[in-house]
Amino acid sequence: MDIIYLNDLRIDTVIGIFDWERRIRQTVSFDLEMGADIRKAAASDHIDDTLNYKAVAKRLIQFVGESEFQLVETLAEKVATIILEEFGVPWVRLRVNKQGAVRGARDVGVIIERGTRA
Repeated sequence: MDIIYLNDLRIDTVIGIFDWERRIRQTVSFDLEMGADIRKAAASDHIDDTLNYKAVAKRLIQFVGESEFQLVETLAEKVATIILEEFGVPWVRLRVNKQGAVRGARDVGVIIERGTRA
C-alpha cells in the first residue's frame, strides 16, 4: 500500500468543553496518511487516477469549519469516516492537534487509525 499524506492542515472551528471555548474559534491541525495504490496514476499521469488530496483538504476545511464538537475524539472519528466513505480510501491514520489546550504542552490531541492497511 502506498500512502498519500497531508500534514499540518490547519482549520478554525468551535471545539471544546468549556463555555469560553464554545464562544470562540480555535485552530486545529490535521496530519493525514491515507492508503492508496498510486501505480495507475503514475502510469497515466492523470489526476483522475489517484486520490486527489486537494479535494480531501477542501472537504475537510468545509466540514471542520462548520462543526462544533466538544471533543477532538469525536472530530477525529467524523473526519476519518468522511475520508474512508467519501474518498474510497481503505485505510487512514489521522492525527488531530489542538495546540495550546494544556498549559506547558505544545501539542495535545489524538491519533487514530481506521480501515484496513493492506
